[in-house]
Amino acid sequence: MGDNDDYYDGDGRMDSLGATPEVIYNWVDITSDFFKHIQDLQLGELLHDGHLFGLFEAMSAIEMMDPKMDAGMLCNRGNPKPLNFQQAVAAGKLKIDDLEPPELIGIIDATMACIVSWLEGHSLAQTVFTNLYLHQPHSIVNKTLKAYCIAVYKLLDCIRDCINKAQVFEEEDFQPMGYGYRLGSNPQSGNTYDARLEVSEQKCVLMLREQEEELNKKARSCDDEDNLWAALQARIRFTRMFYRALLMITKRDSQSGADCVALLNGCSEMMKVIIKTSGKGTQPVENSDSPNPMGFEPMINQRLLPPTFPRYTRIKPRAEALHYFDELVARLRHAWKITSCTNFHTALDFFMEFSRQRACILSRSALQLLYLSPSPANTASMAQSAMNGPVGQPRPQHPFVEILRESVKNFVNPPALTPKSPMVSTPQAREFVENFLARCVRPFAVLLQVCGHNRARQRDKLALLLDEFAALQEEAESVDAVVSGAAGTGPRACFGTWLLYHVLRVMIAYLLSGLELELYSVHEYHYIFWYLYEFLYGWLVSALGRAENLSGDSGRRDSRDSRRRKTKKRVRPYAREGLLCNVMQNLCGGYYKALVAFKLQGKIRQPQSEFDNEAVRYKHRFAPLSVLTPPQVHYHEFCEMTQPLQYENPVILYLGGCKHFQQARSLLETITTPDQEVQDLLKVAKTNFVVLKLLAGGHKRDSTVPPEFDFSVHRHFPIIKLV
Repeated sequence: MGDNDDYYDGDGRMDSLGATPEVIYNWVDITSDFFKHIQDLQLGELLHDGHLFGLFEAMSAIEMMDPKMDAGMLCNRGNPKPLNFQQAVAAGKLKIDDLEPPELIGIIDATMACIVSWLEGHSLAQTVFTNLYLHQPHSIVNKTLKAYCIAVYKLLDCIRDCINKAQVFEEEDFQPMGYGYRLGSNPQSGNTYDARLEVSEQKCVLMLREQEEELNKKARSCDDEDNLWAALQARIRFTRMFYRALLMITKRDSQSGADCVALLNGCSEMMKVIIKTSGKGTQPVENSDSPNPMGFEPMINQRLLPPTFPRYTRIKPRAEALHYFDELVARLRHAWKITSCTNFHTALDFFMEFSRQRACILSRSALQLLYLSPSPANTASMAQSAMNGPVGQPRPQHPFVEILRESVKNFVNPPALTPKSPMVSTPQAREFVENFLARCVRPFAVLLQVCGHNRARQRDKLALLLDEFAALQEEAESVDAVVSGAAGTGPRACFGTWLLYHVLRVMIAYLLSGLELELYSVHEYHYIFWYLYEFLYGWLVSALGRAENLSGDSGRRDSRDSRRRKTKKRVRPYAREGLLCNVMQNLCGGYYKALVAFKLQGKIRQPQSEFDNEAVRYKHRFAPLSVLTPPQVHYHEFCEMTQPLQYENPVILYLGGCKHFQQARSLLETITTPDQEVQDLLKVAKTNFVVLKLLAGGHKRDSTVPPEFDFSVHRHFPIIKLV
């Protein structure tokens, strides 16, 4: 609300500067009528009148006079009118020359904190552009601050370009709106644009380098123990290297790989100095909303905000912001490793693992751009336009098709993709294969893009993606039949096996994400782990085994030296992955049997019968899997298959769970080079084995206190704790 907006008091009279007729309301108590009429509604029913105040209006409403919800409150409570750049300079509250090193350090550190707040989902108007120096950077006399402010403009533009190209952000992740500020250029008077003040990328870097050299000379001539010139130089140097590294990532210049890594390494070294000297600059005033005593006005852009702006922004503390930048540089350096992944299988694993680290929006976007240029979003749209083109015209070859072709060859080595094979198929069969691969471009590119979204959004997008994979599965069966018929051999489900493997991984990721996001109640765990144990992980192990057999059969047919083939040791490329799938299958089996035993002993709280319908909950949890192969196991089938365990002795179930956890432990201990994931799984298996062993021996047999499931060690497989 604005400065002159009126507020209504509780009895309906309006307080204003002018004379306004009194408004009288006739309130009616509807409490008794409300409870009388709701008796006609069944449990779960909701009455809604289109003319009444609905859920959408309730969620969109502003709680008037609440500072957190009403954006007009903070500037209407007697605060002095915020000063713009010219007014602040004229009043002597904003220095544009003769700034001391502590003042420059404070301004730069506060600006970095504002950038981090922007990257965490707040608006530019309430974060970075509360810095008055950024409103007219060319009017600043101090060369160091002027170069830095111009570089911030270019950096913001580069960040927004990177995030917009990747298209993996949601409204809670990032706000791209510029509120009239031209990030690609530099404004001189408010938001007006002057082409004469445009600064190129090269000139911006050159300005920073000049100031860096100047500050380096001052630092060398300074004998003070607290060398503030060196601290200031580290900040300018970090800005220059970080900006150049982001430019290389955004433009995806593969020849500059070594340079980009070197720049990011240099950023990490500079961040150590910046963090160490963060207390040398001017500090925010206690109980103040301004991130720095000079140069920042939190309310300067209040009039640019929409009338229903939902929240008040508090700038991130400097110490946390600097550590955020330090971790961001490390994540970007790790993301660059994707450029060495030539196999789609390996790249997909990299994307999934990177996503599990809950990376920030900028590093997630950078990963998308580094692997696919153009971005996965453009890849998907280009593929869609190619598939929707006129019939009969040659389909444009998309670069992602070659990535998928190599993925199929490495996974199952189908004869249709092996030109020198004696089982070469006909041109018609090859056309079927090419059309199939072209249709695979969009779903698989979207799969990579989904891995770039935040963890909560991934679950919803995976459910939608499964529908597209269902259509591909039907086509894969047809392609395999055509190729096998053209080659004159028996049915060989090469493309179907490759697609089934990826579909199973998506299905497993969908179910496990519910555990990570805490969407399941404890009384639902048993059928989640049962489904993973009995079906999905079992099918995945089978798919990997079938892929090895198909690949081996092709290799044997293509081999000319039978003696060498007999003596050569068979290579199992998916041995480690198959072993880990067996581990997770055993873990799920152990949880399932333990949960059934807990239920039989009354150790798990169940919902009240009038509010419980397990069939509905089961159908809801597995609904996205109903269109795929393997076919969904319906609730009545689940009941039939699990009925015998409902009458089993809990001690027998505990011992069965022990065997599963022991088997998982034995398999994990065979891995010679365990990574952090393996070590975490090993800890989970060992601990749960001991817990179930104690329960099988009668420990706390009569206790009705429910066990706790601790997900702190592993995000999907908890440690069972007896309270």
